[in-house]
Amino acid sequence: MALELDLRGVDDDRTRRYVADGSWTDQTLGTILADGLVAGRDLTLSIHSETRPWRGTFADGYDLARRVAGGLRALGVVPGEPVAFQLPNWMEAAATFWAIAMLGAVPVPIVHFYGPKEVGFILEQSGVRVLITADRFGHLDYLANLEQIRPGLDALESVFVVGDSAPAGTTSFAALAGADPIDGPMPTDPSAPALIAYTSGTTADPKGVVHTHRTIGFEIKQLGAIQAHGGRPALVGAPVGHGIGLLSALLIPVWRRDPIHLIDVWDPGRVLATMVQEGITSGNGATYFLTSLLDHPDYSDVHRQLMPYIGLGGSAVPAAVGERCAAMGISTVRSFGSTEHPSITGMTHDAPLEKRLHTDGRPLPGVEIELRDEDGHPVAVGQPGEIWSKGPDCFVGYTDAALTAAAFDRGRWFGTGDVGVLDADGFLSIVDRKKDIIIRGGENISALEVEEQLMRMPGVAEVALVAAPDLRLGEHGCAFVRLHPGRSAPTIETLRAHLERSGLARQKWPEEIRPVDGFPRTASGKVQKFVLRQQLRDEAPG
Repeated sequence: MALELDLRGVDDDRTRRYVADGSWTDQTLGTILADGLVAGRDLTLSIHSETRPWRGTFADGYDLARRVAGGLRALGVVPGEPVAFQLPNWMEAAATFWAIAMLGAVPVPIVHFYGPKEVGFILEQSGVRVLITADRFGHLDYLANLEQIRPGLDALESVFVVGDSAPAGTTSFAALAGADPIDGPMPTDPSAPALIAYTSGTTADPKGVVHTHRTIGFEIKQLGAIQAHGGRPALVGAPVGHGIGLLSALLIPVWRRDPIHLIDVWDPGRVLATMVQEGITSGNGATYFLTSLLDHPDYSDVHRQLMPYIGLGGSAVPAAVGERCAAMGISTVRSFGSTEHPSITGMTHDAPLEKRLHTDGRPLPGVEIELRDEDGHPVAVGQPGEIWSKGPDCFVGYTDAALTAAAFDRGRWFGTGDVGVLDADGFLSIVDRKKDIIIRGGENISALEVEEQLMRMPGVAEVALVAAPDLRLGEHGCAFVRLHPGRSAPTIETLRAHLERSGLARQKWPEEIRPVDGFPRTASGKVQKFVLRQQLRDEAPG
């Protein structure tokens, strides 16, 4: 059945404006995909995987997607109905997503590493009848997880499994894909929901972000227009269960008629080898994807030549990373957005170096932003304020009506929860998240400001500063630090000496440091600071 949602992210006036200026068209997600897959029928579609490698063409992918769509239609799936899938970056994930979209149904991608708690929440809230999943992947046993949660999922009727076995109560994916194919995309209302992307972000429960055919269609064109790969296809490692993975691997390349290369495990050594073998680029997205390649012992000048242009976003981008790349001859640009409003600001590689290193770009075409203080008043140029946005690619609401009501003001502006500063040239710099401010003895400390300085310490590969409970001050800063291989963790004294030399006020210095091998991350690579904060709260006395 179709979704019943309280969606208020756009009003009639803006709808008329976006249609009149061509931002919104009557194309649906299904027609965008079908047009691209047919026009690019001879382009390479390659899945780099030790588990389920696959290589073919767009035409092969389109044929499989139409057959999966036929199987879903035989189950009675109708336009507007949500259909969920939880799969690694495999061919079956691509075909399933394209199939659901071409039916006019609503894909509900689930990040492949989510466990029973998150998956159960998503399936229950979205009320899906049909789920496509895998039997296992690495240490993940999807079927065992499903067995735990299925008794509480009254709406779930059909489960299709990619893998070697389909136990009782499930059906093989091959059976689903064995149906007669649909002829092409089904007619659908372009203003109807087209995608529900669940995001964990920095909150405890996933939030179901609803995009329409028009909002996600504009985003494909918006982001696709500013991306630069130096003329080379990009190897994508971000999960297709997350918005950035979907856009980068399964949507934008189809629209741009670029070959698709997708990898299911982000192993930097394998990625570097694949880049050379295929003559492709990589490293776009969250900073981690880039730095993990630059830090790997196999990285060489050959790889540098394959990645002359890198687009960074999805998490804070330290200026030190951009400076490092510039010294190596790699041009980086930063952008700002979220699952809710994917492309708010950005820039191209012809922007001045200073802007590319230290800002997140200007508002993109059609996007409006306001920076507001805590009382909701606009702030002056150069002053920090919460970023509120509107635009043709902004989502229209959450699956939870209460979250929707809290996200938009009366003017239908979306409150991002991010804090930024606009310069005199209109370039935006993200300075923090509202929940990422450490309040030490009543003094607000920007975590990002301190992290920028700590990233310049020798041996430091990545750092996350979070608030730790403090009986005396309320909170103090705790720096979790990931080091380059073979480097020793700095002592708190070394850290403070470095910050003193940087000129950072003493009140902002962290009061403890913790070396870590890795960080808990969202699917887009963003560090989940709420997990680190909870760890510190759990350890605190009392």
